[in-house]
Amino acid sequence: MDFYTSSKTERPVRLSEATRLFAYESMYLFKYGIDTEKCSGVSLDGIENFENLTPLEKYDLAVSEIASRAPIRICSGEKVSGAATLGAAIQHLVPAYYKGTPVFFSVSHLTTDYETILRIGYSGLREKINLAASACMEPEKLPFYKSLEQTVNSFEIWHRRYLSALKQEHGCEENYRNLCRVPEYGARNFFEAVQSIWFTFAFLRLCGNWPGIGRLDWLLGEYLEKDLADGKLTLDQAREILAHFFIKGCEWITGKSSGSGDAQHYQNIVLSGIGKDGRDVTNQVTYLVLDIVEELGISDFPITVRINKNTDERLLRRVSEVIRHGGGVIAVYNEELILQSLTEYGYPYSDAVNFANDGCWEVQIPGKTNFSYVPFDALAILQKQTLNSYDAPGFVSFEELYKGFIADLEKQVQQIHQNKTDEFLRCSAPCTVVSLFENDCISRGISYLEGGTVYTVVSPHIGGLADAANSLYAIKKIVFEEKLVSFSEFMAVLKQNWATDEALRQYALKKITYYGNNNDEADMIAARILDDFALACKKLDGKGPFLFPPGVSTFGRQIEWAPNRLASPHGRKQGEVLSGNLSPTPGTDKESATSIVASYCKADLKKQVTGAALDISLLPSTVSGEDGLEAVMGLMMGFVHLGGYFMQIDVADTKILKQAQEHPEQFPTLSVRVSGWNARFATLNKEWQDMIIERDASHESECNGDSAFLHS
Repeated sequence: MDFYTSSKTERPVRLSEATRLFAYESMYLFKYGIDTEKCSGVSLDGIENFENLTPLEKYDLAVSEIASRAPIRICSGEKVSGAATLGAAIQHLVPAYYKGTPVFFSVSHLTTDYETILRIGYSGLREKINLAASACMEPEKLPFYKSLEQTVNSFEIWHRRYLSALKQEHGCEENYRNLCRVPEYGARNFFEAVQSIWFTFAFLRLCGNWPGIGRLDWLLGEYLEKDLADGKLTLDQAREILAHFFIKGCEWITGKSSGSGDAQHYQNIVLSGIGKDGRDVTNQVTYLVLDIVEELGISDFPITVRINKNTDERLLRRVSEVIRHGGGVIAVYNEELILQSLTEYGYPYSDAVNFANDGCWEVQIPGKTNFSYVPFDALAILQKQTLNSYDAPGFVSFEELYKGFIADLEKQVQQIHQNKTDEFLRCSAPCTVVSLFENDCISRGISYLEGGTVYTVVSPHIGGLADAANSLYAIKKIVFEEKLVSFSEFMAVLKQNWATDEALRQYALKKITYYGNNNDEADMIAARILDDFALACKKLDGKGPFLFPPGVSTFGRQIEWAPNRLASPHGRKQGEVLSGNLSPTPGTDKESATSIVASYCKADLKKQVTGAALDISLLPSTVSGEDGLEAVMGLMMGFVHLGGYFMQIDVADTKILKQAQEHPEQFPTLSVRVSGWNARFATLNKEWQDMIIERDASHESECNGDSAFLHS
């Protein structure tokens, strides 16, 4: 039973054979994903007068039917119980149908509040609902309070069904004892705490939602430390329990090709960092999580580690040891920069210090945020608006061209703000299951989607940044500095997709040093665009019913955007798949990983409040042995010292990826980092596989010598 590794070092074996088999069956034989697809959802056809009910009443009945009728699944030997067993939930739908049609879409891009359920259970939530409803002086809010109460009742129905099933199942006595307590009441020990979080998470997913987990080690650490101190549990026992949490999270793996791959359900976990008291929260749970993903290669819970200048070298080493196995399972946040970004933006420190993400990597305050983002293509704006699809009248200087581009960029940001304001004013769909686990929805009597959370965030996300910057730089060099051709002549060449001047295209491709090579002139154009983009967002912040912080991402949309792009001034032909996130354009980065990091960090990334992702791919040979570990540790600390925001590191050999593309049956356990999520390579379609191969071939970097960063 092998779990694929990119490393020459084999994955360690710490877990029991039974647990390893459970993982293998779930992840690579698709046992539970196939089972989940057998029942897509529940039918609402038998509900009398259904069409005349309000949307909220329909939603409450749908959740009640789901809780009452969803199949109960108890896996042999499982240590944690509860399963989201309705197939439509995998498709981001509330799994309930009326006359064969799904009734509601569900919610994602959030991390819910698990701290409260650990502390007071759903019985405590019921008390809060009753108190708020009894004090409510606004009659129009009472239907929502009734919906909250009915949602708790549905949660309890599902809970009782599992208790009944476990009581009759041989060998499940400990599971039954745990569920007798949680999640109805607060957890008293580590085992109960793991079960409580899992059961709540599973209920959210059962109802079609895709929540993140957030700071799992912070949530569970004190429970484990107490149990270890009291001699109630050993670390090996705790590792087995937590491993089952992770394995259960693979229950939606079906093995089917789905474009951007499987495992894209936004169930991200954040580890380490500091707490409200300023102390490091790293604990035994942190290391157990790393143990589990190192051994099993589970990629369905992408993990981001909060690191800072004071991060213990032991943690950096363990993170590096996991990274070198490949799969892109681990990414890193620069905690200090993000805290500064959030507090300068206006978040109180007490909230900012608890930051997690939306299930991918966009930063948010967990349990308090309704988050959405709006992506757009900066390269398309430059090509089609500023340069008028290469019919633009001549710009007399680079500054005139740049200012024209920024004016068009500002118009795009303004349009996003107007569109989202108009949408916000329209009534939203019910989502009481999510509202139950988001702070202030109960106290305000307002749904998650209608402004009930502490923070409502709409984040414009600029994509194609490297390509827009490189295009501007190429025009600057070729037209305004080197004067190889006139502006109008260059536009004519681009309009013909470079067909009339291959020599000039080769010059653009090979003679100009672009973003990603630690070239100040090129890098500062990218940094300048980001500053102006952030300023455009800031001008509109506070003028709508939501916060409006900027961010940088593509999340693979460079594939979607490619057919609509024109030939680019930096030598690329029409329709090519170009840069992802804030990473260099494939093929333009000629130097080491440290040069890529240095280029990326020249921007003031604090201004990109919700995030700016950098993708780094390293060759397996460069991360092997002690020198390899030191190099990865050094790369991470260099990223922190230089002012990075978020970095996702994969270790991959494109030769292996090409073999896996030709013979997927030989590589069923090979995972790769896609963007904010991971996927088994075989489940990506060819278009996405090609993008990953080209990206990694370009970004496969030597990081020898980067360990010098560690001691800077």
